[in-house]
Amino acid sequence: MQLNQRRRTEFDATRVYEYPAHLRAAVGEIPTAPGVYVFHGEEGDLPLYIGKSVNLRHRVLSHLRNADEALMLRQTKRISHIRTAGEIGALLLEASMIKQQQPLLNQKLRRSRQLCSLQMQDGKLQVVYSKDLNFATRPDLYGLFASRQSALQALRDLADLQKLCYGVLGLEKLAKGKPCFRAMMRQCAGACRGGESREVHDARLMNALDRMRVNCWPFSGAIGLVERHGEDYQMHVVRNWTYLGSVVDPKSATAEAKKLARMAAGFDADGYKILCRPILSGTAEIVLL
Repeated sequence: MQLNQRRRTEFDATRVYEYPAHLRAAVGEIPTAPGVYVFHGEEGDLPLYIGKSVNLRHRVLSHLRNADEALMLRQTKRISHIRTAGEIGALLLEASMIKQQQPLLNQKLRRSRQLCSLQMQDGKLQVVYSKDLNFATRPDLYGLFASRQSALQALRDLADLQKLCYGVLGLEKLAKGKPCFRAMMRQCAGACRGGESREVHDARLMNALDRMRVNCWPFSGAIGLVERHGEDYQMHVVRNWTYLGSVVDPKSATAEAKKLARMAAGFDADGYKILCRPILSGTAEIVLL
């Protein structure tokens, strides 16, 4: 059975895929160590994509061997890298560089201009914003969200899971003397119609919210988080879950870190997600600054 010409052409193109020859030399310069890599485009050496890995060479090679990324590879003129002393440093540096440089093909780690959370105010959950509150020091915040819409959707999802009342939560306007719409469909346990007490309803709500609680910054000031990889050394300076930079000379690390610690540090959601586990679990090497 003969294949038509179009099918043969498509099959052959996939089978003989090779990454651009001008990128081959760059691979030999990339170490098998943790760090951040950058695919640079043509105009003004702009970054097309920024990534991180505990093994830079292996990760970059996986891009170059991926036929689905052929368009990005054709646009790439060179590949650069920055070594770090560990995975935490790579994660922090990647997040920082993406926010600062806004590469064309990175989306998830771009800075959120509407970072918000849920806070209990006068018995009602309200959406609050990081521009108005210091999220690093508030003990009564639940969840981190990129927008008001995503915060309210998370509250709806929680209500659906726990059979909480949309009306009591302020997600639905209740008509006087009538239950909420979900109560009539048995999707609400009935706090709006006397099916359960408000105390029981609110206890279930707070128990569910507690799993979403935002942890306060556990130190009075900045810290240095130390990582080592072979002979490589880094002290990452952090305050209020915000990465302020790294120093690499162990002899002068504390003195240089204290200089970085003077920088302004508002709450950073990406830093929080990266640092929460190693810091709160006690597994990271910490130096108080």
